[in-house]
Amino acid sequence: MCPSVISVRPLNNYKLLPVFEASEKRIFDVAPYLNTGKFAELRNPSVFHLVIVKFDTIEWSNQLALDLELFCEKIVKNEI
Repeated sequence: MCPSVISVRPLNNYKLLPVFEASEKRIFDVAPYLNTGKFAELRNPSVFHLVIVKFDTIEWSNQLALDLELFCEKIVKNEI
């Protein structure tokens, strides 16, 4: 089971820095998804940087939300 995301910060190069329960921080690279469906809208930096935490996961202003289980599978395993 994937822990809840409590905060997220957008980084350069379409990467995210989510903070999970117990203050665990990881990196998630969104770039591989930017040519797929609504993810293409995130190529606009002003849209990408409007990322928020909503219902324990990550969402953008264009109503795109990451599937929490897929997100946890793809996240870089090394804590920063």
